[in-house]
Amino acid sequence: MPTTTIPVSTPESVYHITIQAGLLRDLDAAAYGLDQHVIIASNPTVSALYGETLAARLPHASLVLMLDGERYKNLDTVRSLYEQFVKTGADRHTTVIALGGGVVGDTVGFAAASYMRGVRFVQIPTTLLAMVDSSVGGKVGVDLPEGKNLVGAFKQPAAVLIDPDVLTSLPPLEWRCGMAEALKHGLLADATLLDPTLHTPDRAAEFVQRAVQVKVDIVQADPYEQNIRAYLNLGHTFAHAIERVTEYAWPHGEAVGVGLMAAVKLSHALGLCDAALVKHVDTLLAETGLPLRLGGLDADALYAAMGTDKKWQAGHSRFVLLRGIGDPCIVNDVPRETVIQILRDML
Repeated sequence: MPTTTIPVSTPESVYHITIQAGLLRDLDAAAYGLDQHVIIASNPTVSALYGETLAARLPHASLVLMLDGERYKNLDTVRSLYEQFVKTGADRHTTVIALGGGVVGDTVGFAAASYMRGVRFVQIPTTLLAMVDSSVGGKVGVDLPEGKNLVGAFKQPAAVLIDPDVLTSLPPLEWRCGMAEALKHGLLADATLLDPTLHTPDRAAEFVQRAVQVKVDIVQADPYEQNIRAYLNLGHTFAHAIERVTEYAWPHGEAVGVGLMAAVKLSHALGLCDAALVKHVDTLLAETGLPLRLGGLDADALYAAMGTDKKWQAGHSRFVLLRGIGDPCIVNDVPRETVIQILRDML
């Protein structure tokens, strides 16, 4: 597949998402403004695969590390990144590259947004989930013990560089986790993403391009999440509660998969969609290998964890639901007992 460039308009500027097989191998530093001082921030696993090679290709690069896993997406890690930035001599003209999955992108992005009141930032996502979701849209941040993504900022990248070839090193679990977000985009806006023939690594470039375009269209229309950008949270109220209750033992993508199932079941329970949609989503998730059950988690604990969800307002529940494929909606004040029943039915 040839190089694809997707422009993204933001209130401040326009940046480009470049999707190109072999991009990391053939990276032109000057073309992306990476020929001056650059900090590549990654985790040990991704650094060993791609970070050290990338650092060697760039003329003035420093490599810094953070630990991987949602439990390290916190302010302690951000402080560690600041300290490493200082040691490399980073100033306001330094570019920070986030090389890794969503945890790296969110955490490093927040550090870049706040270090010296903000330095230039480039996303190089290395997981399917990060490619189709977290690297696009300019939302960065970290978790607090009280809830997920409660501290953050809007930090638009200078560029997003996507090399589908890196997906060949992705473990099956990470592929499934990315699929959950891509299926979400299909349910929201592009039904072709639900076609199983597209769900293979050899069609990754096309699949990523389609999924990215869905998010780009939404975030351009609503860059600061004032209205329709909230649709991207389909399934996430449930997912974030699962992550918090299990102390992030569930990978984000698997939690999103179950969250999509719960959101569609809730949509049906409220009379918004028909049973055929519930069956369709059940089949899609099963074919992808994503979990369909909550595995004995406590329904009351999950509901309580939803109370810190950013989408809830003044203590009132707020869910992104579906009337059909491509027809999302936001429903407020869903009865607690209805949500609890959905959760218990999925245990």
